[in-house]
Amino acid sequence: MTKLTIGSRESRLAVIQAEIVREGLERLNPGLEIEIKTYKTTGDVILDRRLDQVGGKGLFTKELEAALLRGEADLLVHSLKDVPMQVDERIPLVGVSAREDERDTFVLPEGKDEFDPSLPVGCSSLRRALQLKKLYPECRVDSVRGNVLTRLKKLDDGQYGALCLAAAGLSRLGLSGRVSRYFTVEEMLPAACQGILALQARADFDRGLLAGFHDEAAWAAATAERAFVRALDGGCSSPVAAHAVTDGEDMELTGLYVEQDGETMHFDRAKGPCAKAGELGNSLADKMRERWSCR
Repeated sequence: MTKLTIGSRESRLAVIQAEIVREGLERLNPGLEIEIKTYKTTGDVILDRRLDQVGGKGLFTKELEAALLRGEADLLVHSLKDVPMQVDERIPLVGVSAREDERDTFVLPEGKDEFDPSLPVGCSSLRRALQLKKLYPECRVDSVRGNVLTRLKKLDDGQYGALCLAAAGLSRLGLSGRVSRYFTVEEMLPAACQGILALQARADFDRGLLAGFHDEAAWAAATAERAFVRALDGGCSSPVAAHAVTDGEDMELTGLYVEQDGETMHFDRAKGPCAKAGELGNSLADKMRERWSCR
């Protein structure tokens, strides 16, 4: 019998995501036995500041990656939006899940049907905060950290008038009923790779185990989105985001770049073949860099 260990963060959402992968792989590989081992990451410990103030997305992955390199885990499951754009070649991304709902949502306190503008909107993402201010000019946005359940408790306890959360996370937790509004991707461009689960392993991992689980359309979308963000992150401190929609062998990529004043947002689009997803992401980033002087 083949045995694998999946490494995961400790949060309920992270464990559910690991369970989704475990169930999928065990179903596709009869006789495969998978254990889930959890770890606390730096991002789970530092809760009083925004991620961009304390080191960025790697805070949710570096402890897991260390466990993978030590051989304590064979496979890691991440929300791909939390994975740094540069990945250690010794532990590459080896597959992705089909994409779930990539939209962001507006969540009101339990029992409320109207937003109270005297209270802040809880949001730890600068990308979301800037787009929220465009949609709700009167709102005040304050940082909120902690896992989804912790944030919802703070909301229901009256600390916030609303939260902005990812639809996919709420759905996986069985909490879609808390959503008051789904933002369209035109209203609020999602984070790159939002709704996609990433599988990371050592370079010698048997990728044949992922046959039937790995999703090529999500992989192409993620490749384009990550290429776009990587290209602009290389010379910009402002937030960027990207969202790709695939249609057969083709895709359309939308990119967001925020000028260094932290307020002026620019959007642009490009189309191309899925087979050249990385090139599409890079070319759209180059076009936006040239047009709006991102250095």
